[in-house]
Amino acid sequence: MEKVLKGLLKFQKEVFLNKKELFGLLSGQQTPRVLFVTCSDSRIDPSLLTQTEPGELFIIRNAGNLIPTYGSAIGGSTATLEYGVSVLQVKDIIVCGHTDCGAMKALLHPEKLEDLPAVKAWLQHAGTTVRIMKDHYSHLQGDELFSATIRENVLVQLDHLKTHPAVATRLRRGDLRLHGWVYSIGTGEVWVYDFEKKEFVDPSKRKQKTP
Repeated sequence: MEKVLKGLLKFQKEVFLNKKELFGLLSGQQTPRVLFVTCSDSRIDPSLLTQTEPGELFIIRNAGNLIPTYGSAIGGSTATLEYGVSVLQVKDIIVCGHTDCGAMKALLHPEKLEDLPAVKAWLQHAGTTVRIMKDHYSHLQGDELFSATIRENVLVQLDHLKTHPAVATRLRRGDLRLHGWVYSIGTGEVWVYDFEKKEFVDPSKRKQKTP
């Protein structure tokens, strides 16, 4: 806790003063362009990962970067999504999974959730992920199965987003875009889902067009 308090003092004395004009503008309103949905995992820092300033990301964080389907649960994630899309009018929504995700490990080993009833109930919002892994990935084991689960869960949550009226309406109008990411904690790599190729790709390795 001492480190946290020292960090707070450093923020107030140095960081805030250097960005005083920005915080002054933000004190009366927020106009984020991106809604970033990711896991509660302490190793993920959305602003650090995207190199964005305060006010640029509207963030939903929960175990497993899950979005309940519309009507299945009214809670913080659903309310935040609705507000971001309907009121703040974000232009993009990113669902970002990550390597070594404890929630995805739990999907593959549900016996470990017996003493965690709240977590077990929450992970029901990834039930489709479990079914997809069973029906289409039974040939995989170990790390390959784990990695595939992380990727498929991101795609499932993108589908869940489309069940929300606020999202569906904006998608129909064409002024909202959905994105699926998987972040590697150990390497810093990010794989982005390519909807045309139907696979996750590393955008840093795309061929640059000749000017």
